[in-house]
Amino acid sequence: MWVPERSLIGCGTAWLPNDPEEVAGTMNACAVKAFDGMFDISASILAANFACLGDEVERVLSAGADRIHFDVMDNHYVPNLSFGAMVCQSLRNYGITAPIDVHLMVSPADRLVDDFIAAGASSICIHPEAVNHPHRILSHVRKSGCLAGVALNPGSPNELLNPLLDLLDSVLLMSVNPGFGGQAFIPATLDRLPPIKTLLDSTPHSVRLAVDGGVALDNIGRLAAAGADTFVAGSSIFRADDYVARIAAMRAELAAHQDA
Repeated sequence: MWVPERSLIGCGTAWLPNDPEEVAGTMNACAVKAFDGMFDISASILAANFACLGDEVERVLSAGADRIHFDVMDNHYVPNLSFGAMVCQSLRNYGITAPIDVHLMVSPADRLVDDFIAAGASSICIHPEAVNHPHRILSHVRKSGCLAGVALNPGSPNELLNPLLDLLDSVLLMSVNPGFGGQAFIPATLDRLPPIKTLLDSTPHSVRLAVDGGVALDNIGRLAAAGADTFVAGSSIFRADDYVARIAAMRAELAAHQDA
């Protein structure tokens, strides 16, 4: 496992313990603290300029993004090929300490889970249809010290969540069909959020509800009103002329919902 000199996402200044079980527990506690805010904005690097990725990530975090989102595609489960754990490790080596959320759009996911754990991922999200044993993988992710999540495609039934609830720290609701960035938002996502939010609120532990795909200024407030608390945005942020202004505008939309 990648273990930095200080805590993975800055929730303390103590060195991590040497015992593997203590490391896992400490890193998991740190990862949970990253979700303390009511709303989180997660910048998807799929839309970033990879010629200067380290600088891009630093800029977007300085502009106000809470987290960095990895869309990992294998040209098998989805019709595109993106990047692997080496990019995560490179950003950690570059000095990025913010949470890195890894969304695995791959099948099988087993091998890549361990690669991203070792590279310094903060959370790992899988598609339950893309693996043979989702319980096993989610349990392994949590024991490693990362947060565990599942993603639901637009055509995936909400009922897929039911047998996995005890193992989830987050649910990622896809508002586009996975495989490509820059797609148009699917409006029916707004109708899916309330029942999923109700289900997650029924669990004895906190489970975040994220939306990924076409998230922009014209829908982020409505998504929050429908129950989402984490918003993955790629093109909307990285194609903006001013990252600070764009993220501030997103925050304003979220604040308007919070005050309503």
